[in-house]
Amino acid sequence: MSAHPAIQPPKASKALTAYRPFWAKRFGTAPFLPMSRQEMEQLGWDSCDIIIVTGDAYVDHPSFGMAVIGRTLEAQGFRVGIIAQPDWQSCDPFKVLGKPNLFFGVAAGNMDSMINRYTADRKLRSDDAYTPGGEGGKRPDRATLVYTQRCKEAWNDVPVVIGGIEASLRRIAHYDYWSDKVRRSILVDAKADLLVYGNAERAIIEIAHRLAQRKPVESITDVRGTAFMRRSVDPTAEGWFELDSSSVDQVGRIDELISPYQTVEQTAADKAAGCVTGQVQAPSEQPITIHRKTEHKHSGKLALPPREKTVLRLPSYEQVRADPVLYAHANRVLHLETNPGNARALVQRHGERDLWVNPPPIPLTTAEMDHVFDLPYARAPHPRYADENGSHDGATKIPAWEMIRFSVNIMRGCFGGCTFCSITEHEGRIIQSRSEDSVIREIEEIRDKVKGFTGVISDLGGPTANMYRIGCKSPEIEAACRKPSCVYPDICQNLQTDHGPLIQMYRRARALKGVKKILIGSGLRYDLAIKSPEYIKELVTHHVGGYLKIAPEHTEGGPLSKMMKPGIGTYDKFKQLFEQASEEAGKKQYLIPYFIAAHPGTADEDMMNLAIWLKKNGFRADQVQTFYPSPMATATAMYHSNKNPLKKVTRDSETVDIVRGERRRRLHKAFLRYHDANNWPMLREALQAMGRADLIGNGKHHLIPTYQPVTDGSYESARRKNSTPTGVKTSVAKPLAKQARGTVAQPKRGQVLTQHTGLPPRQTGARPASKTMGSQGGKPSVTTGVKSGKPGPRKPR
Repeated sequence: MSAHPAIQPPKASKALTAYRPFWAKRFGTAPFLPMSRQEMEQLGWDSCDIIIVTGDAYVDHPSFGMAVIGRTLEAQGFRVGIIAQPDWQSCDPFKVLGKPNLFFGVAAGNMDSMINRYTADRKLRSDDAYTPGGEGGKRPDRATLVYTQRCKEAWNDVPVVIGGIEASLRRIAHYDYWSDKVRRSILVDAKADLLVYGNAERAIIEIAHRLAQRKPVESITDVRGTAFMRRSVDPTAEGWFELDSSSVDQVGRIDELISPYQTVEQTAADKAAGCVTGQVQAPSEQPITIHRKTEHKHSGKLALPPREKTVLRLPSYEQVRADPVLYAHANRVLHLETNPGNARALVQRHGERDLWVNPPPIPLTTAEMDHVFDLPYARAPHPRYADENGSHDGATKIPAWEMIRFSVNIMRGCFGGCTFCSITEHEGRIIQSRSEDSVIREIEEIRDKVKGFTGVISDLGGPTANMYRIGCKSPEIEAACRKPSCVYPDICQNLQTDHGPLIQMYRRARALKGVKKILIGSGLRYDLAIKSPEYIKELVTHHVGGYLKIAPEHTEGGPLSKMMKPGIGTYDKFKQLFEQASEEAGKKQYLIPYFIAAHPGTADEDMMNLAIWLKKNGFRADQVQTFYPSPMATATAMYHSNKNPLKKVTRDSETVDIVRGERRRRLHKAFLRYHDANNWPMLREALQAMGRADLIGNGKHHLIPTYQPVTDGSYESARRKNSTPTGVKTSVAKPLAKQARGTVAQPKRGQVLTQHTGLPPRQTGARPASKTMGSQGGKPSVTTGVKSGKPGPRKPR
């Protein structure tokens, strides 16, 4: 027998509701968390225990991070104030609520502040969906750093805890796309006391209660889901077993993907040669105690240290900054240590200090999820943002609030593992679902309390629409699993794919009195959906409003393998089931597939083949977005290093084709918008260089024509003007107005209609294919979307 016990599913040391409430609970619940001293006085407060600083406007809704954390802490008895979108030019706005008794909580908002502010081409955005009136420029670049600095200036002796997605995705040394260099952990640059990553409820509650017990913030080093700094000599680091993974030249067991179906005993026996050996030496300044391997006295097998006292040493910040290969290796190690069931602590040297990253937080149980979502949210923006009529629907409307106003979040997490996405890195791979009763209560609350409700729920979803209550069949296997995805390259044999609970919820929700329609607005994981034809039928018959968004992302195997997405054949199978169910329901409904350009691993020929597929299937890409390298994503590591961290990284391991430079990125985007005459000169030149001049011509089988119409060379985003070219007036409104008066007017010949106009694709009226890039063979020309560059409010906190 091995000296190491089998891995068991981890258990939270304490439920969210098991803490003794703080004494200030006697003040009761606030209608809105206060944003001014006047509001504090009305509540009877003389001070705040905790002040949350956020880059978003304060909307008291469970889709907004500041509201969730604020209400969760309020339920523990703490007095929580909000400073939303403060003027960062001085520290005075950070003093408006006085000095917090316990700590400042700082977050950039629901989005990374750099992604919020800049496009994938590093151009400034003119708007901000999380600001009243959609006004841009209300938060600084790298908002977490700036806000933390101002908090320290305001009250230097108050601890600062940073969190949110910006801090979460920058918790170790990371590649920064906007400066094109590797930056230090945000905790180092911000000089904050603690960093909380992932879903923060467990960690922030534990931190708050410890600080309330007057424990120094420096002593909080054992809370899961947190990161902190340790100096070179720190007695609290004694007793840890270090596995050195700071070099790709030294073979170590961490570089190999361990089978999730193999017991710990088998792993120890089979991988003994790759485990820690006498070669692992601690640097002379290393404070961690290194325990040599030992043999079990009875079996003679390798005795492994307890995982909870094992730490993996990543290459230092200085190393990954100078060596892209080591950066890719560190990224791979990080992603292998994301399962709460078996993840080990990580340590990374930054100068003279070590950054420690504790294992991820234990996922919330269904009862805990219900507790968080059942808190007394006002489900509205703070009254400060109301217009002269006391409404939030006028000039001060917050676009992100409008998008989720009548939607319900039913779960968290995603086990898809798409390499370009940050959901998995932030919320984790284990699905955390609410109970059906909790979801129904929220729908009823929207119906009864939210102003403007017309009977339509805009979404029942989350990061993915159809992962509700789906997970591993075995808790033991789940706790031991180290696979980056449960659905790639194929759906795992241990993943139960029963959509029954979701179907039941849909049926119960739409049967509620006063609810006319339940729409599904979240992205659908179609490779899961085809495992349940009954779910597809239910969805298509009752919950699709004419269009359904899905994301195949590409058609070619090269880029799909780097995205960890299924082949286009899976899309074809889903499309067949979707169309069959639509026909049986007597409805004309259409799929809107989303694609992405310039992803790592994408050759020019791949984009050409995608454009051919789009034209063959009658699709016109309306919203176009190139790959956006967000911090810590696996695809971003590919982009920076030219290596593939999905496999073992060595000096001579697989090299990934990276699309860099403005011209090549524009070309890949142009292939997606093959029908835009402004792109034809670039595409003709590229096709000729690729030896595919046969695709240039005026026939139906050609991709682009030989002639060039007069254009102004511009492109206007569909998000703004429904893709109407600059200077050209749209005539869509007139037919719509006539239809509203009861007289039906046919669209003008050749008029392009998209899903953004609210009209279905036309069956007739298109110009001949020799003159325009329209539909083929009489099929409707359907406009597609392609990876919006500005994530909506459903993105994780």
